[in-house]
Amino acid sequence: MTSVRGPSAPRPPGLADALRLSFGTLTVLPAGVPSRVDRVVGGRAMMLGPVVGLVVGGIAAGVTALAQLVRPDADLLAAVLAVLVVAGASGGLHLDGLADFADALGSRRDRETMLRIMKQSDIGPFGVVAIVGILLLDVAALTACIQSGYGWQAVLVATTASRLTLAWTCRTSVPPARPDGLGTFVAGTVRPIAAILTTAAVLAAALALAWLSSTPSATRLAGSATAVLLTVAVALATTRRAKSALGGTTGDVLGAAIELALPAALLALALTA
Repeated sequence: MTSVRGPSAPRPPGLADALRLSFGTLTVLPAGVPSRVDRVVGGRAMMLGPVVGLVVGGIAAGVTALAQLVRPDADLLAAVLAVLVVAGASGGLHLDGLADFADALGSRRDRETMLRIMKQSDIGPFGVVAIVGILLLDVAALTACIQSGYGWQAVLVATTASRLTLAWTCRTSVPPARPDGLGTFVAGTVRPIAAILTTAAVLAAALALAWLSSTPSATRLAGSATAVLLTVAVALATTRRAKSALGGTTGDVLGAAIELALPAALLALALTA
């Protein structure tokens, strides 16, 4: 006796789709095309942001270690190379988002005008200042870390932790600012408990790396914890500003949060390394 099957239920999205979307959206690294893209996959992709940060940070950490091996006296050069690798592997997208967000807020116009400014391809004076300022902070803080003997580790921790902002800026209480674009797929997709668990995992990894360093100390452990928690604070502050000014989040806001969180983490590590 043969049975008649009804229409099969849609399969839940797998980890592979979320990873492909996360790497494809956040980096220029080859990742393939996800077979399914919707809000469920988008939310999981944002939660996997720290994994992307770990890979990008790992590449930059390797460059830092190699530069120090070749030229132990060129700390500034190693820092510049690492920052350029992170920006390049990300395709400059996060810096572009930072510039657009800065130009929009700097205009002090109404919501619709600010959203229109963020969609324009050109970069205004506020955007230029934001990019230059952030890159200078990145390089200066990382140079201090390298001089303290915590260079490649700082790159790895800061780059991974800064991608935590994706989970927090896409939590369920944050709506999209416009009906199209990346924000519609990821805004409001991450439950707070999921963001907390992701943060706890990154925090544990950062503390373990500090503990296993050649010169572990209570100060360095505190600095690593502060670096991770600061990225969460940056995400919350950026999201709050985006909600008040734009009514929600956009892809540019996500990029801006990452770029603001990176120097915050590096500064915390530099002051405690």
